[in-house]
Parts: sequence; structure tokens; C-alpha cells
Amino acid sequence: MNNSLGIKKSVKDTKIVVAMSGGVDSSVVAGLMKDQGFDVTGITLKLYDDTKNSPGRQCCAGKDIIDAKRVAETLNIDHKILYYQKKFKSDVIDSFVQSYISGETPIPCVQCNQTVKFRDLFKFAKDLKADALVTGHYVIRYEASGKSKMYRAKDINRDQSYFLFSTTQEQLNYLRFPLGEINKLDTRGIAKKFNLNVAEKPDSQDICFVPNGDYASVIQKYRPQSFKKGEILNINGEKVGEHNGIINYTIGQRKGIKIADKEPLYVIDIKAKDNLIVVGSKDYLNIKKLFLRDINFLSDPDSFKNNIFIKVRSTGKLLKAKADFKNNSGLIEILEDEKGISPGQACVFYSKEEKGDRVLGGGWIDKTEKQSYPHN
Repeated sequence: MNNSLGIKKSVKDTKIVVAMSGGVDSSVVAGLMKDQGFDVTGITLKLYDDTKNSPGRQCCAGKDIIDAKRVAETLNIDHKILYYQKKFKSDVIDSFVQSYISGETPIPCVQCNQTVKFRDLFKFAKDLKADALVTGHYVIRYEASGKSKMYRAKDINRDQSYFLFSTTQEQLNYLRFPLGEINKLDTRGIAKKFNLNVAEKPDSQDICFVPNGDYASVIQKYRPQSFKKGEILNINGEKVGEHNGIINYTIGQRKGIKIADKEPLYVIDIKAKDNLIVVGSKDYLNIKKLFLRDINFLSDPDSFKNNIFIKVRSTGKLLKAKADFKNNSGLIEILEDEKGISPGQACVFYSKEEKGDRVLGGGWIDKTEKQSYPHN
């Protein structure tokens, strides 16, 4: 008979690893697993040098490691710290910087899950002979016929499936997400019940290695030569201003352009090779087609290509779409209006099923097909 994690062992003989970031969600997961009688080892990753003078809480920093250790002591569970700064720098930060200076809008949280958190931590948990790796992500996992499926969380406002599209089938079979059917208020209530010091701790804000949300400062640190002045053009190719580096702009941005016009201007294109910013009206932000690379499938693509929903932002709505896949690349036709999509973002596929919104996979947006303008 399976235990509550779906493993054919007694609870006390089931060894699990809990990824503990030092926040309330992963701490509650550790508490729930310990309370149920599992053999729990908490693992905390140190991924970067502490960010000082940041008003928001960020994960995987010095204070979070201390908090995770205190939670482990309160719960009386084994706790280990893995020092992955070099891996994180090469796999996440360097990729983030390169993406930004190429005019893209990167999502390092996905790459972090894809590499150091699931790839490397997955291997470490396996080396410990753990039966499962358990995390505090808000997604639902169902298993049928020995194969796991991922669904959006019950609390849609907390759903993190967008950030987990790159999870492989092997990883999903090994992972467990106890918070998928719990809302955040209940999570904090459980933390108080376990007398955890993080019960009222704020959620992490923005990107962990970006101080105060200042992306430019990170680029300045690693690629100072990227701050190269260039021209801002209108849709007719006429110079209307100058910029201090394309890394200060993202597709859809309005604030900071500082160009007077009869209607509001937005960044509609970033031509990284030519060091140019193109601005235009909001209508030029309409996107109808996406070209994807490095697609990860969690379902047979032939079964859903003509009837899917997609998300192109973590907080965005599900959009009706059609898809044409070839190996691990694809063309997505969006059947609803959507503006300001940028290369570098993720496009995640969903289907609406009786159990909820199932994650079918996703990929990285390589380029978009936008409304044409005269100087395109």
C-alpha cells in the first residue's frame, strides 16, 4: 500500500529530501513531512553572495540559510547546506546577463529550477538514496499508471507552474509538491502551528541576485562594456532620441523613454546587433506568432497541438492558441490579443481537464512575429 507521497514503503522507512530556501513555504513542507513521520533531510542551497541593502526578501542568501537552519533545529531534522555559487553563476547569472544584452527579457527563475535546483539537487537527493525530492512550489502533481502529470495550483494567485515547465518527466516522477492544494493563508497558519520562526516572513521579491530590482547594476557588474550609447528610432526609421544602453529597455516599456509625441510611445523593438531602440504606439506591440526553441514536453505534442492554452507571463492569463511542433522547436499562433511579448520569455502550454489546468510543457521564445512597421 502506498503512503501519502504515493511511495510503496512505510512512512518511517521513506527517506525524503526537502529543498529548504529559508522561506515559509519550504519550511512548512519540511514541517508537514516531519509531522507525518517521514525520514526528512533538509537541503539549503547557497547560490550567490548576499545582496545587501535590499528592502525585499530574497531567497538563497545568508539570512535565509540561517532561517532554514533554525527551522530544521525546531523540527529536529537533519540539515545540509550545498555551496553552489559557481554553478549558479555559470548556469543562471551568466545566461541572464547574455540574454539581457541581446535585447531579450530573461527569466532566471526558470533556469535556476532547470539547472541547480532540479538537475543538481535532484542528483544529490538520488545520491542520498532519497525516495523523493519535496519542494514548496505551488503546483499539483497527479500520478496515474506510473506516470506523473502537473497541474496548476488550487490557489491560482500562487500558482508556480509557469516556472516549472522545463521539469522533465523523470524529475516530475521523483518530485512531490505538498502545497499544491493549499492556499497561502493556510500555509502561514501551519507555520504558526509548528512554531516556526518564518511564519510571518515576507515572500521573496523579484530576482534573488538583483539588488533592489536594479537589473542594470547586475549588467554593470559583469559586463560594464554593455552600456553603449545608441539611437532611438521611430517606426519610420527617423532618429527621435538617444539611449544609454539597450539593457535599460525591454519590449513594451513606456517609462523612461523621455520622448514627447502626440501619443504615448512604447519600446516596440530592440535591435541588439545595431544597438538601436525602436519606439511606437501601443498598437505595434500586438503579437500573433511565437517561434519557440528548447521545448520540453510533458505530454505527446501530437495530442494537443490544435487545441491548447498558453501563458507567456507568470501572472498572465491563459490564451487560446494553435501550435505546430518540429522536434524541440515550434510555432505558436495566438488566437487572442496579447501585447508586448519579448524573446527570452517562456511560453508554457496548458490543457483544460476535469482535474484542472494541466501543464503540457513549454519552451523559450526565440523570436516573435509582430505587426509590421515601415522601418522593420
